[in-house]
Amino acid sequence: MDLSLPEQRRLVFEVVVPMRWGDMDAMGHVNNTLYFRYMEIGRMEWLHAMLQQAGQGPDAPPPGQGPVVVNAFCNFLRELRHPGSVVVRVYAANPGRSSFDTFYELLREDRPGEVYANGGAKVVWIDHEARKSVELPAAMRRAVRG
Repeated sequence: MDLSLPEQRRLVFEVVVPMRWGDMDAMGHVNNTLYFRYMEIGRMEWLHAMLQQAGQGPDAPPPGQGPVVVNAFCNFLRELRHPGSVVVRVYAANPGRSSFDTFYELLREDRPGEVYANGGAKVVWIDHEARKSVELPAAMRRAVRG
């Protein structure tokens, strides 16, 4: 099954992640679970940078709130092999009341333009103590909309 990335998405962040020797499995390529880890690194680096920009102002999310992933998928297009670095492109789309979609492309730094995997994750903003979804903070909504 191929889950395609939508046309309507916005590039919001890019980060380079080095592949480690231990990322490979017995087949000699990067283990499939690490593709999700690379996407997570991209998503969390973007969220951290965006929330740092919001600072302590009125747009900053209240303490005790944050993101959770409610589903994720990955299309494995080519195998990644050590050594090298992965370019993680993070896209955002579809802001709702308490959620938004993220999409990813994984490329090798030394092979620009060649996508090795793509995928996505639905992110829901929650109150950790209440364990319920809450409205997206203004800064988060702006970051997704652009």
